[in-house]
Amino acid sequence: MGVLGEAMMESVDSSGSRFTPLVVVELASDTKEEAIGWLLSRIRDQQRHGGAELLVEQLGPGIAAQEKDNPNMFLVGASQQRLLSGAEDVGLFKEFSDGSMRGFTCANKHNFKDFKGDGDSFLSMAECQYIVKHELDTLRARDETHVPGYAQVKLYPGKSIIRRLQSKGILIQMFPLHEKEELKRLSFSWYKKVKLSLQPLDDIRHYYGEGQAFYFGFLEYFTFALVPMALIGVPYYLFDWEGYDKYVIFAAFNLVWCTVILELWKRCSASLAYHWGTLSRKKAFEEPRPGFHGVLGFNPVTGREEPLYPNAKRQLRIYLVSVPFVLLCLYLSLYVMMIYFQMEGWALTVHDEEPTFWTGILLFIPSIIYAVVIEIMNLIYRYAAEFLTEWENHRLESSYQNHLVLKVLVFNFFNCFASLFYIAFVMQDMVLLRQSLATLLITSQILNQFMEAFLPYWLQRRRNKKMIHKVRKRKTLEDKELPLAEQVRLEADMSTYLGTFDDYLELFLLFGYVSLFSCVYPLAAVLVVLNNITEVYSDAFKMCRVFKRPFSDPAANIGVWQLAFEAMSVIAVVTNFALIGMSPEVKAYFPDSETQLILWTVAIEHALLAFKFLLAFLIPDVPKHIQIKLARLEFESLEALKKKRQLHGGKCLKPRSSVRCSEEERRVYRY
Repeated sequence: MGVLGEAMMESVDSSGSRFTPLVVVELASDTKEEAIGWLLSRIRDQQRHGGAELLVEQLGPGIAAQEKDNPNMFLVGASQQRLLSGAEDVGLFKEFSDGSMRGFTCANKHNFKDFKGDGDSFLSMAECQYIVKHELDTLRARDETHVPGYAQVKLYPGKSIIRRLQSKGILIQMFPLHEKEELKRLSFSWYKKVKLSLQPLDDIRHYYGEGQAFYFGFLEYFTFALVPMALIGVPYYLFDWEGYDKYVIFAAFNLVWCTVILELWKRCSASLAYHWGTLSRKKAFEEPRPGFHGVLGFNPVTGREEPLYPNAKRQLRIYLVSVPFVLLCLYLSLYVMMIYFQMEGWALTVHDEEPTFWTGILLFIPSIIYAVVIEIMNLIYRYAAEFLTEWENHRLESSYQNHLVLKVLVFNFFNCFASLFYIAFVMQDMVLLRQSLATLLITSQILNQFMEAFLPYWLQRRRNKKMIHKVRKRKTLEDKELPLAEQVRLEADMSTYLGTFDDYLELFLLFGYVSLFSCVYPLAAVLVVLNNITEVYSDAFKMCRVFKRPFSDPAANIGVWQLAFEAMSVIAVVTNFALIGMSPEVKAYFPDSETQLILWTVAIEHALLAFKFLLAFLIPDVPKHIQIKLARLEFESLEALKKKRQLHGGKCLKPRSSVRCSEEERRVYRY
């Protein structure tokens, strides 16, 4: 599990147990005492009494204490035995003594690799924090009708206490603590030295969890996948700039490239997931989102009392409000695009009347303005999409994320690429297409780097200086490390990391720029490679220095974004072949009939799509050696189950729930 550095040595709980602080829970400063006492007692209570059986203590005032400091900050940890039982509860996979990845069980703990003594260093700190968060999230009301001291904050049996406190603003935030020494080591190997080597994905996964590691793994893979296209694009740009017909070969290369790299990524992703123990991990039963509301009723699956909301009502909100809103936004985006073309026409007229150096620069101004407007519109729309998706009242977090991703992707795709499609297939002006693509790509990269890294760093640096200055004014510190109380409050003031959504969205748009139209601007791949290299360092920097540490996310792949990238690759096949069909060389084969040209283009494009899907089918998503290992584990599980049944006469021993006998035995005795 490690330590939190010298500043975060073991704390002593009020009960006398020693524990390492793992998670910070911050309640509102005006929270009533009876509510605080009730929550702490529920966190400390034993599991058989409905508690979380965790260790918790109140954060002290610290050296630089001020009146405005929130006193209601609590450190939460757990005993080693509680963490090990929690690892079994969440279905954590660890490396077995034979090298395979298996679900951890306390009964077989000594058969797992790296388990020594009482297992003090067996679980990483990220895993421990994930377990603590899981136990807090599953803390449920028993017979309470409301939160003590808050008659208006209703509770009912089975309601998640943490979610209710969050939704009512009583619980301000809950975040995991950084581990200073490990963070320093990770920072040094990750971004503090310029090197020509791969990212430390295992270390990233160990510190931040699989979700973050998969993002940085995909970013690294995407960058390397762009290198062949960049190497081909440079000579095209340098030696044959105006020869559009020669780019037919480049477009044909795009067709194969965008399919192959995504299929190979699936295999790479499966290898990483198996190595990290998430490939076979069963997805936990999803609980309702904190903001989900409805009429109180019984869940037919769990039998617990919880809010119910009619699906028909949700569908009405989606199709009668959300869909028309998205269509209205697309219309506004189209309107802005037409204004951009009017500006382009005006700039071209000015340049043609009196060509000078300054009028030449003026030609790029409309595209730059349009690129900035696109980024602003995307940002505004993002907030509107989040509000709408929240209003739709989705019960599950996965459903909420899927609807939000769909809304954002549709608008961003249209907003960013509509002008390029119009220039390419309506105006058929390849020179303007090349200029617009270059301007949009470069401007968006500069804006993203500024908004994602430099601005948050500047704001965070100001906050950090204030905190450190307050501490040093006391002149009581002889070492350079901040005391625990100051470190916790410093992290509490740091920006909250909102997940990988925006990072994947940026990669999705860059993938679109490269796969759709790079044949008319071959340097696109080169620019994206350079952007991704700086993105690795800027993202690593902000993860380590700007944001709070996020909770570990035990992901097995990049999720819904895999489908988004594959959809973009299908559009890329159609787009690139349409560009090939528009080339004069291809048109020369059909001098008398444009209809024949269109029919042949569509026919071959469909054949290429069929070949693309055949290629996706022929390339297995999971490498053969991993398939064999998974099949072997499944076979061993079935054999172990048969032996248990033979020993006990084919009957289950003391089934603990209404789950079918075979499933219960398989879960308990799987290994």
